Amino acid sequence: MPAADPDTGRREPVAGLTDEVVSAAVAGDQRAIGVLFEVLHPRLSRYLGLMVGRDAEDVASDTWIEVMRSLPRFVGGADTIGAWVVGIGRNRALTHFRRAQSRPRVVADTGVFADVLAADSDTYGSVEEAMGTADALARIASLPREQAEAVFLRSVVGLDAISTADVLGKRPGAVRTACHRGLKKLETQLEAETGAGNTAERAGAGPQRPTGVGNRSTTTSAGET
Repeated sequence: MPAADPDTGRREPVAGLTDEVVSAAVAGDQRAIGVLFEVLHPRLSRYLGLMVGRDAEDVASDTWIEVMRSLPRFVGGADTIGAWVVGIGRNRALTHFRRAQSRPRVVADTGVFADVLAADSDTYGSVEEAMGTADALARIASLPREQAEAVFLRSVVGLDAISTADVLGKRPGAVRTACHRGLKKLETQLEAETGAGNTAERAGAGPQRPTGVGNRSTTTSAGET
């Protein structure tokens, strides 16, 4: 899972993209558009997995249709196109909820993320690795929605704080705060689970009898007899 860019206070290009590639994609170069899709689609799908669960691929398809329709009018570079594409995806997800007449919510289900990751199977060397990633994504999704989206966009999608703020319609400071609180909550959960596991392991081992106690008792009794 890619780590978030250092919080430099400025926009950062999405890893794997350059201004030249983005400019070529805007101009209609098919190879550059392919690079754009290859870099951004897995990130978009994971984020949409958070938003709409197993409908992520359908919403992603709608997103890319809109992206391709609007791409010739895009103004920006490698440091803004990630937020632009994910922002379109988020709007499509919210439209999905309106059509279903349901309230937007984050999805915290390992099975859902496993399904989403299956479409990107080339990234993983084993089922265990993919399931480990799915579990990590589900843990993030279990956070309060504001924190979950902020951590997801920063840590999984790889957007900087300013770009994340653009997607969520918030101030960068609010994004940094939500991300920090979410990560601290995850850290606390993991520490609690680790502590509980160690306690259970010690309890399972049972009390240890001092070495030689049983032998001494047997010897003494034999002597007294």
